[in-house]
Amino acid sequence: MEQRVLGRTGRAVSVVGLGTWQLGADWGSVDERDALAVLESSVEAGVTFFDTADVYGDGRSEQLIGRFLRERPDSGVFVATKMGRREPQEVERYNLDNFRAWNDRSRANLGVDTLDLVQLHCPPTVTYSTDRVFDALDTMVDEGRIASYGVSVETVDEALTAIAREHVASVQIILNAFRLKPLERVLPAAADAGVGIIARVPLASGLLSGRYTHDSVFSADDHRNYNRRGEAFDVGETFSGVDYDNGVEAAREFAALIPAGTTPAQAALRWIIQQPGVSTVIPGARNVEQAKANAGAADGPELDADTLKAIAELYDRRIRPQVHDRW
Repeated sequence: MEQRVLGRTGRAVSVVGLGTWQLGADWGSVDERDALAVLESSVEAGVTFFDTADVYGDGRSEQLIGRFLRERPDSGVFVATKMGRREPQEVERYNLDNFRAWNDRSRANLGVDTLDLVQLHCPPTVTYSTDRVFDALDTMVDEGRIASYGVSVETVDEALTAIAREHVASVQIILNAFRLKPLERVLPAAADAGVGIIARVPLASGLLSGRYTHDSVFSADDHRNYNRRGEAFDVGETFSGVDYDNGVEAAREFAALIPAGTTPAQAALRWIIQQPGVSTVIPGARNVEQAKANAGAADGPELDADTLKAIAELYDRRIRPQVHDRW
């Protein structure tokens, strides 16, 4: 699989990675055997980048990856985790003592001495402008606890503030065919600064796979059921903030634009891969078949100019009026 340098980490990672939120919680139940099979099949398909967080299943996702790393010490996987969402969202809690405590827990979960990349996990907006927060992260690097640090953001302005920080290695942001706003300023700014871009929610919580209808039912422990209006966390994390019924119709139109021989999900991933400045895209997978199909998008045919134009027009017509200004 194609490898791209992940910004200021200096490390090469697969252009299609694996997001592992679903292996921890909030996407319905995934048992341990299936979760480990997803990790294994992803690596076998060429994936070298896993993204997780200490809050996913209160550490379950990290622990599963840690077990996989022990069983496959030769995998060469770069693991990015995140911290900060297990605490009340107050900037005062983003301090060196807490960072060390959170870091100790993640290192134990993952079974490593030094974490490859730690990202602030969508913290309060003021955090990105608070010098002592980034001084503390620099200290963590100096202590050998982490090799690099980055941020996971909700908005364009948060991303731009973080990119301006000298030692921020990467920015993780929602980017997909239903969320185009980062293309305008974030990706160019990151490229100019040498900051990596990790594209998350690439399938708009599954909408862009074309699998869902107006009548689809999600389990009670799936955020696509309980967070459609931002009841539990930022609404942008669920269907990219798009109204579900509108998203279903837009997804049908998206699928009709896709060349024969490519699934809508693979085309959605291919669209992200083709955006200048993207380092890696992190779709989730709940089973081996999904993991293999996602990885296959890296080798799929490029979308041509006419298809790219049609996708942009679909966004302008159906999605932009609803979500563009907010994010």
